Amino acid sequence: MLLCQAAAYAQPRPQPPCGMEPVPAYPNLDSSPVVKSWSESEVGRDWKPPACTGWAAPGFSSLITTAARFRYTGGADGLLRRVGSISGLAGMRYWSVTHKQWQTLIVSAYALTDPQPDHRRQDFTPSEMTQGKLLYLEQTDNLSGASTYRMRIAEATEDRLVFEVENVAPIRYLFLTLFDPGEMQWIYFLDRESEDVWRYYGIVRTGRNASRLATEHESSSINRAVAFYRVLAGIPTDQDPPAAR
Repeated sequence: MLLCQAAAYAQPRPQPPCGMEPVPAYPNLDSSPVVKSWSESEVGRDWKPPACTGWAAPGFSSLITTAARFRYTGGADGLLRRVGSISGLAGMRYWSVTHKQWQTLIVSAYALTDPQPDHRRQDFTPSEMTQGKLLYLEQTDNLSGASTYRMRIAEATEDRLVFEVENVAPIRYLFLTLFDPGEMQWIYFLDRESEDVWRYYGIVRTGRNASRLATEHESSSINRAVAFYRVLAGIPTDQDPPAAR
């Protein structure tokens, strides 16, 4: 058993681009994103996130990474503007594996002045999105309704943008709590490769205590992760083919 466990832990684990080559590696430019759903058997039940994520709690109920390259000529400020355009998330679509069709993922989205959901404001501007800044948003998806999220700008330079998002309010479906606060986490790394090429690496994690109702649909979770990449890369979110069917 010990030998099997050691062999499992020797396998590659998720590695964002923090001073070393990412795992999975970036695909060729103009190729589809490399999307992987990780299991406990691959990384271990007590997987500890890399320190550069800022995530302290070990383990997960679902873990998905996305690596890609895309062309973009608007520079870091342009990407910051896309990230800060919270209202622009409304209408984002993904391929529903359950229903076998494209569906709207984000019904509505608003920037907030603070964690109170009724304190709506205009989208965030690049000048507001400085390193260490905490920003808040409300998002309503097609299944669990509205919830409040916090976005932290970890890095913001001309050649690198890192930001993370997590829920600060429970996410519910009908009368069931799917995720307690802090149990849905995203982190994104955007690195300039050349004048008009950027590298993208994203991690989506749900905590150990998340409801299985929300974590058992691996293919749909993959398609949701790719939908957000497409928004940042300026690709239609309902462009065929979907990442998973």
